[in-house]
Amino acid sequence: MKNLFILGLSLIWFNISAQKKEVKIQIDPLTENIYMLTGQGGNIGVFKNEKGIFIIDDQFARLSGKILSSLKTISDQPVTMVINTHYHGDHTGGNKNMTDQGATIFAQKNVRSRMENKQKEKGDVITASLPVITFDEGLQLYFKDESIKAFHVHNAHTDGDALVYFAKGNVLHMGDTFFNGRYPYIDLNSGGSIKGYIKASEKALMIANDDTKIIPGHGSLATKKDLKSFLTMLKGITAAVQKEIDAGKSEDSIIKNTSLTASYDSKGFGSGYINPEQMRKTIYRSLAK
Repeated sequence: MKNLFILGLSLIWFNISAQKKEVKIQIDPLTENIYMLTGQGGNIGVFKNEKGIFIIDDQFARLSGKILSSLKTISDQPVTMVINTHYHGDHTGGNKNMTDQGATIFAQKNVRSRMENKQKEKGDVITASLPVITFDEGLQLYFKDESIKAFHVHNAHTDGDALVYFAKGNVLHMGDTFFNGRYPYIDLNSGGSIKGYIKASEKALMIANDDTKIIPGHGSLATKKDLKSFLTMLKGITAAVQKEIDAGKSEDSIIKNTSLTASYDSKGFGSGYINPEQMRKTIYRSLAK
């Protein structure tokens, strides 16, 4: 628990440090009306439609001006709808600013609960930042030329994750249930688990086909092949850690056992924010629960 607390503090420091850097917003077209926006924090999905602009996640509050300016290069219409893939601040930090522009915020119901509880702990509930429309297992949105489905995946990155699929455009936004080419951060303190994380990837693979463009929470635009490699890594390390647990090995010995992740470390999975030791620790603690 102490190490998880330290990891949590490290993530807070990382987010604060990241927000201080100068950020360039980049927009990449995926289809005629769907785009991927990268800046700082979680990748943003953008859908231009007859009702305005629909976005998936909105990064940090301080970037809202830049994000809105960049969106003007896509359409003069305002942001009317935002869906949050989960509650973390690098995906929801701009909510209030988007609401102030007239947007409606959507999310899985646990997202609102966790955001509200976190704000209560700080003594300042910002109602305008909270989702106003929530769903339990799924949500269907219909537009003139697109149909969008949001699916709740249970206890993966957190307990409120959603996959968002554009049926006509064949684009899938996975939020932080997918870190392309990197070890993922699994928030065990917020309902995340390695088994749920694996199931989320399996669910996504059922939705996607070989032509699907997959937007990860972090990392570059991906394909189904990339997601399969990611899932293979998750299952491989989980099986290796479980074998050690079944053999009666201690937490400390498992965390220090570099052979458990070596084959994936060599492929660069440990080059992101979550290093190999943290990955072994997270999977051990998730399985040990």
